[in-house]
Amino acid sequence: MSTDAPARLAVAVLAGGRSSEHEISLSSAQAVCRGLELAGHEPRWIEIGRDGVWRYEGERLSVCPGGGLLGVDVVFPVLHGPFGEDGTVQGALETLDVAYVGAGVAASALCMDKVLFKELMGAAGVPQVDYVGVRRERWERAPAEVSGELAQLGLPVFVKPAHLGSSVGIAKVRDIAGLGEALERAFAYDPLVIVEAMSRGIEVECAVLGLPRHERPAAGGASNGAHPPAPPALVSEPGEIVFAGDWYDHEAKYAAGGMELVLPARISAAASVRVRELALEAFAYAGCEGLARVDFFVEDGAVLVNELNTMPGFTPTSVYARLIEASGVPYPELVDRLCRLALERYERRRAHSY
Repeated sequence: MSTDAPARLAVAVLAGGRSSEHEISLSSAQAVCRGLELAGHEPRWIEIGRDGVWRYEGERLSVCPGGGLLGVDVVFPVLHGPFGEDGTVQGALETLDVAYVGAGVAASALCMDKVLFKELMGAAGVPQVDYVGVRRERWERAPAEVSGELAQLGLPVFVKPAHLGSSVGIAKVRDIAGLGEALERAFAYDPLVIVEAMSRGIEVECAVLGLPRHERPAAGGASNGAHPPAPPALVSEPGEIVFAGDWYDHEAKYAAGGMELVLPARISAAASVRVRELALEAFAYAGCEGLARVDFFVEDGAVLVNELNTMPGFTPTSVYARLIEASGVPYPELVDRLCRLALERYERRRAHSY
């Protein structure tokens, strides 16, 4: 594959998947296909069923390691949640030897695991809400011990499956008596659950988009020993999430009128700068590439990182696309740029000997 990518790209768009976010993925992937067409590219729809089978034009798709995928230039895995956003599909694409959009295997796996991500951010000194990770086996073996640890978080708390997104399986718990039931409900989705202290701050989101080689500064940022080098990326102005309900649940995220994105976020100038700094730091520490949406709480000026999403919702009205558009990159240009970044990474990695 030439470093000088053709103007018109054939792009395999992976949609659906095995996770509970299957339908959300289909909506995102349909939008990506439209955006690719507007950018002058040729999308090829590959749907992954809830059974895990890949199908192209209605037929089961067979692939061969090292053989690419349908002869396309690049793959756009518009998949959310486990078996798609967690490094599994990224590993399959590496095995096929094909360029693909977004984070690689390790970063995808890391960011999908909410507990592991928070442990990394904590080790790096990134500020965040207090939390406890709970494995099902330990909860069943030592419930009193676990309950004592959770009590240190105070109330209310949020109980979440560690490897899901879109607020699936999450419960807000206001009293100790409700913790057991919330944990069991979350364990139905995931053997690892995270329990987080509630933040009463403003919910803010920030988008990160990699820069193609020709737009990068002549010299990249340098590490000072405490922080990783700043990656070459565009970082949006923070957007504020406003919702009518008690918390930012699944309905608020996806129901019509469930949330409002306020741009720019109604936070201080200093907090806005800090959000953007931490978004880049989290992106770099996690080893992300291409894109990410980083979610924050801003409490009286203090900025806390909540999560990092390597493949956020991707319709033109999704938060990520709106934040990037407000930064001067319209949707067709966004999907085009992500494909170009994928091809650049592919060529860069092929230059190494393994």
